[in-house]
Amino acid sequence: MDRIRNIAIIAHVDHGKTTLVDCLLTQSGLFRDNQEVAERMMDSMDLEREKGITIRSKNASFRYRDHQINIVDTPGHADFGGEVERIMNMIDGVLLVVDSVEGPQAQTRFVLRKALESGAKPIVVVNKIDRENAAPHRVLDQVFDLFLSLDASDDQLDFPVVYSSAKTGIAKHELQDEGQNMEPLCDAIVKHTPPPRIEPGDEFKILVANLDYSEYLGRIALGKIVSGRIQIGHSVTCIHGDGSRERGKVSAIFCFDGMKRVQVESAEAGDIIGLAGFESVSIGETICDSENGKALPFVPIDPPTIRMQFAVNDGPFAGKDGNRLTARHIRERLEKEIRTNISLRVAPTQAPNLFDVEARGEMQIAVLVEQMRREGFEILISRPEVIFKEGEDGKLHEPIEKLFLEIPQSSMGPVMENLSNRKAEITSMDHRGELMMIQAIIPTRGLIGFETELINQTRGTGIISHSFHEYGPSRGTLNTHPQGSLVSVETGEATAYALDTIQQRGKCFIGPGDQIYAGMVVGKNARDQDLPVNPCRVKKLTNMRSSGDGKGILLEPPVPLNLERAIETITDDEFVEATPQNLRLRKKILDEHERRRAEKRLKNAT
Repeated sequence: MDRIRNIAIIAHVDHGKTTLVDCLLTQSGLFRDNQEVAERMMDSMDLEREKGITIRSKNASFRYRDHQINIVDTPGHADFGGEVERIMNMIDGVLLVVDSVEGPQAQTRFVLRKALESGAKPIVVVNKIDRENAAPHRVLDQVFDLFLSLDASDDQLDFPVVYSSAKTGIAKHELQDEGQNMEPLCDAIVKHTPPPRIEPGDEFKILVANLDYSEYLGRIALGKIVSGRIQIGHSVTCIHGDGSRERGKVSAIFCFDGMKRVQVESAEAGDIIGLAGFESVSIGETICDSENGKALPFVPIDPPTIRMQFAVNDGPFAGKDGNRLTARHIRERLEKEIRTNISLRVAPTQAPNLFDVEARGEMQIAVLVEQMRREGFEILISRPEVIFKEGEDGKLHEPIEKLFLEIPQSSMGPVMENLSNRKAEITSMDHRGELMMIQAIIPTRGLIGFETELINQTRGTGIISHSFHEYGPSRGTLNTHPQGSLVSVETGEATAYALDTIQQRGKCFIGPGDQIYAGMVVGKNARDQDLPVNPCRVKKLTNMRSSGDGKGILLEPPVPLNLERAIETITDDEFVEATPQNLRLRKKILDEHERRRAEKRLKNAT
């Protein structure tokens, strides 16, 4: 056990965390000299490679001299914080990777707070020291201030520092040292990370921190053995979340060798293992060998802050792309997701074809929907709404976020006005060359649609990150200026002739030749009211020539929509229609006359 080191690697998005893990695994001798190794090998999901972020935590292991180093790669985006929170019981040390130019950011704070609360011993890795404008010493001062603000213990404040360039594969203790490989970082892990924390006694106990699945063995519970020893064939008890107990037999035990899961005969306290033998085991439950054993405490996770609705696609084009269309398909898929994603909550509604889904943020929902699209689902998604709750003072409280912005100085005016309209409170501002670093406290409601506006106001150069801060008193009505929608009144094929007229009223989401149906949102109106349009209109043929004959039509390219932007764009009475091949925006009530009657009933009711 003294030769085992269990560490998590945490960082803000795109600070080089996954590349650093690649380096450690490659230099540890896991691969042959002539073996072809993919970049960012820990990002095994297609979505992770496409988006360049880590979504699911993953395990790996390598030998360094006579030590076994077990690594858990964690997500850097706050929306996937549930992945971070549940693995903190598995590790004893943490590598905090920070970009030498950008320094610690909002999501760095979120992930680090979880690690420090668990008592993990930190090692700070200042990465990307080969970047232009790198300022490692300034970044180190910012990291120390961050530790102080998070109430780190004296032992945690005395953190070792390693400077690295994961891209070139070097690490060093001092900037003036000549880096050759990653050995200085491995030495720091062995020296400063304590051996696994275990409980005294011979009783086998493990807290389930993650789940995997095998077609042959069923569910595989992943976690760190807290005490005792386990062998294949042993009889063990699973203490479920509701207090009930289930007796079972261990059918397989897995350890990690590199990124591969390797079956072993036995394992001891301090090992991170996978264990098969229970069909209904869940995250946060305890497995022990005593029928009367006590459950291990599970670290509570932060609550969801937004709610969205998933609905069955009932549009005119339903069934043209996908093959999983019914409420039963959607319900079974959502139930499968919450078994392994504990930060997501699903509840049925009074309508059988509608489901409430609660999550940390829009990114988490968007990733789930994107996965479902690739599996053949067709679904409708509503605009996100924040989850209010009653505070101890009896007043209505809403989720508040810590916001970090990096914008050019030339965009300060419109961005600051936008923040003011969204009830943000500026907590700090800092110059860095031609850039402004802004930190603010803002209601989660104020973030819905903000990223799209920031991209427009900064011409694509603004950088935004945020993390959950607290539940605070409601800040009242936001002074945002919503745009109306351009809503089609016809079904058919969009024509250049019609779009030439429509684009004078706003921005279009469609191009000539696209298939349209009545009630579909084809663009955004420049004004704050919905506007009925006919994108399928064709020019009438006559025997008279007009002054415009022979002139070409100049159409602006349609506004590109990915899933996150589509979710931000829709209004409360609209859905995003997500299918394997298409993203469409539409009104919840497609018929124009029915829609107007519903609006009139709503006005009379209020």
